[in-house]
Amino acid sequence: MKIVVASDHAGYEMKARLEGYLKERSFELTDLGSNSAESVDYPDYGHKIAEYISQGKAEIGISLCGSGNGINMTANKHPEIRSALCWNPEIAALARQHNNANICALPARFISFEEAKTIVDAFLQAKFEGGRHQRRIDKIPLH
Repeated sequence: MKIVVASDHAGYEMKARLEGYLKERSFELTDLGSNSAESVDYPDYGHKIAEYISQGKAEIGISLCGSGNGINMTANKHPEIRSALCWNPEIAALARQHNNANICALPARFISFEEAKTIVDAFLQAKFEGGRHQRRIDKIPLH
């Protein structure tokens, strides 16, 4: 599975740690930045990750910012992106199962690294259930 990661400065440290964790598990990763804890604007990275997935370069994205909200809102402005703010494993699994989410947005300032690992694991392991959920997803875009 190809995974792309991106964060602002607030998520940089946790992103770097998650990359190591995912590489140990043999996932193919692309890091779109940021590359330090120096202040940057989360929309720059939210747009990058959403465009990368929209172009089919990765199946799943993991994004991080302080609250997870800003980068999540930015990514969801893009067609075919379903970014979900995930703060526990149950929410992460449901985001995939019911919403076919393709980006897991994490609130880096509000969860521990151990929590981040369990959230990401739940997101990656869950599978979209289709059926009535697809009908609902089809109603999301403004045509």
